[in-house]
Amino acid sequence: MEAFLLEHQPITSDLREMPISTLAWIGDCVFDLHVRMALAEKQSACNSGDLHRAAVKIVSAAAQAEALSKLMPLLGQEETALIRRARNHDPGSLPRHADPLQYRHATALEALIGYHYLAHNRERLTELMNVILSDKTS
Repeated sequence: MEAFLLEHQPITSDLREMPISTLAWIGDCVFDLHVRMALAEKQSACNSGDLHRAAVKIVSAAAQAEALSKLMPLLGQEETALIRRARNHDPGSLPRHADPLQYRHATALEALIGYHYLAHNRERLTELMNVILSDKTS
């Protein structure tokens, strides 16, 4: 898949100081959009209902936690430190339907995606998303 390009205004603050909840909030949106684009490309003959059901399977907390475990061996020190910080972040409240550990891991994945997106690390973001989606969009 080609690089995922979605332009935004430069972020002037130090992203390492940005709250995890903000990074995850951005990462959630970017992750969801990337999944939708990949599904639309690979399954263009499907209707929107089928695409939505396929996307939900990939963006669920359980699937995101699984994706994070798949990525962990590929992450550098700075990325691992961000993941650790995000997993330890107190979300305040947890969704009733999500396992707390899976939810923390999903938040960590979203924070990583948000960090790379805001840092304009397009190549790395695309590389990570390709690993996550390698067996999910066929």
